[in-house]
Formats: sequence, C-alpha cells, structure tokens
Amino acid sequence: MLEELRKEIDQLDDELINLLNKRMEVVKKVGSFKRDSNTAIYRPEREKAIIDRLEANSIGGLLNRAAIEAIFLEIFAVSRNYELPERVAYLGPEGSFTHQAAESRYGAMSDYIPLDSISSVFEAVKTSRARFGVIPIENNQEGTVQETIDFLARHKLTIAAEIVLPIHFAFASKEENLENIKVVYSRDIAFRQCKNFLEDYFNHSVELKPVSSTSKACKIALEEDNAAAICAPIAARQYELPILYNNIQDSADNQTRFLIISQNFVNEPSGEDKTSIIANLPDEPGSLVRFLQQFQNAGINLCKVESRPAKQGTTFKYVFFVEFEGHFNDPNVQNTIKPYLDHITWLGSYVQIC
Repeated sequence: MLEELRKEIDQLDDELINLLNKRMEVVKKVGSFKRDSNTAIYRPEREKAIIDRLEANSIGGLLNRAAIEAIFLEIFAVSRNYELPERVAYLGPEGSFTHQAAESRYGAMSDYIPLDSISSVFEAVKTSRARFGVIPIENNQEGTVQETIDFLARHKLTIAAEIVLPIHFAFASKEENLENIKVVYSRDIAFRQCKNFLEDYFNHSVELKPVSSTSKACKIALEEDNAAAICAPIAARQYELPILYNNIQDSADNQTRFLIISQNFVNEPSGEDKTSIIANLPDEPGSLVRFLQQFQNAGINLCKVESRPAKQGTTFKYVFFVEFEGHFNDPNVQNTIKPYLDHITWLGSYVQIC
C-alpha cells in the first residue's frame, strides 16, 4: 500500500515538473516582451492577485493561503530570474531578519548584497548597483525605524512593496545541556523581546552579552564552549548551529514591517493599496490639522502620521511621514491632496499587506 502511494506521488511530481517547465517557457516569452517594452519585471499587485485567485480555487483543499504563498512566492522568484536576474541589497548581515524578508519575496536564486547600514542600501539602489533594496520600517513592539523615514525623505526612491514578517527568535547552541550554558549572545532588542524565556529557563544565572547582529551571535556561539545565541532561525541554519528552542519571543504577535525600495517604480492600482508620502507643510498654526482634516472629509483612512526633523537650516521645523489607504492615482486621493501638491513628496503606492 505504501509503495503504491509513493508511486502515485512520484507520478504527480513528474506532472508538476512538466507543468513548471511549461510555465517557465511562457515566462521567458513574457520576459522578452517586458525587456522590449521596458516594463517592470516585479509586479507585487499581480502576484497578490494570483495568490488571491489560487486561494479561492483551493477552497475545500488542503492548501491554505500560507501554504500557497510558501510555494508560489518561490515560483514567482524563480520566474523573475528567468525574465531578468535581479540584484537585491538588504540590511545585513546574512542571516538577519531583513535577509529572511528579502528571500521571502525574491527566493533563493536572486543575487543578494548584504550591507552594513540602511544608508548603504539606499545608496546601492540610487546608484543602480542593486535593482531593489530591502530595509526595516517598523516593529509593532519597538516602534518605527527613524533612519528609514529620514532616508525616504532625502532620496528620490520609491516604495515598490511592503513585507510584514512575523519575528520568531530561536535559542541555539552546540551545548545539549542548558546547565552548561554560561553566556548568551544576541542583540539588545532580542534580549528585551525574549525576557520571559531567559527568566524562566535561566533565572539570571547566565551572562547576556550584546553583539551587533544575531548572525554574529551564532558565529560566536558556534566557536565558544558553554555559549548560546538568541537569533533568527535563518541565522542558526546558516551557521549550522543546533536550535534547542523555537519561538522563544515573549509576544506571539511580534512583527516587523519591511519596505522594498527601487528607482521610479510605479504599481498599478489594485483596489487594496497603501500610499506613503512626506508632507512638508507651511509653518503656521493649524496647518497639520487642516491637512489631516481633508482625509477625514474624504473618508480616507490614515494608517500612520509621524513627525521628523526637517533638517533644513538651524530652526526647529518638521516634516510629516504619512501613510493612508488608497492609491495615489485614485480620484478620491487626488481630489484630497490637490491643494497640497506643492508640499507633498510621493514615496510610493503599493499593495497593502496588513
């Protein structure tokens, strides 16, 4: 019976590989057309529409949306590399959560450039050393990455897409017995987000040593005796450091939002979009209130409003990072922002993940 089931699986796998090869043949034709017409290869709204359709067609089947995404995002990534190989810069090092976010959209075949700073990622995209850049924008436990907002305001790059990644920390060590562990390496933020685990399992009996990245924590824990790392699972796998415990973070809802940036990238409206802008409003009483009131009057939901120093001159002036539901080219949005066009920098309109 088992052997018959295995033969059936083998037959289905053969059919799948034949279908995937046929898909790639069509993809190559699409790639030729896009190169001739100078059309963007990466279309997040198109990929979302495909996932939506497949989820609807899978009702009653065993594959839920998460499973469909896991399979087809990799297929999309392979397909894009057949259309045109992509180089992706990200905030490193290898094995970081940003690396994990990048691979979740661009797959294992893309050409990745890990960089040491957010500014370096922006510079790589701006100078065309990379087609796309992946950087963190906010964590729902720790707040906004201010540096990302500052560089979005400074550089003329656009947001192509967002990625919302659940943040799961692992506890990894080559020591099999917890009693042998004397020191734990990780980033400060990881220690804060895994406080309950550390107290429950070690009761302050280990030394916590902050390092620059969870990848570095894995490297040290692999080389030192009596050491462990709190890290991203991708980092533990990269360094082949055994994972003793998964999902040790205090909050099950810990998520980080990442942005994909590019040059002159424009998404078509999908009906489920988010727009990000920088508003440099007149320095006068009530200007922010009047600006935000326009959105309320139009029934447009504001997702985020955050002030940042304008960094112009010596006075204390501010610009505002604003995100709202809708595409920049939606008629309702255009009518709302029309009086403020001279005060707005459009950063991108993209498919809304959450």
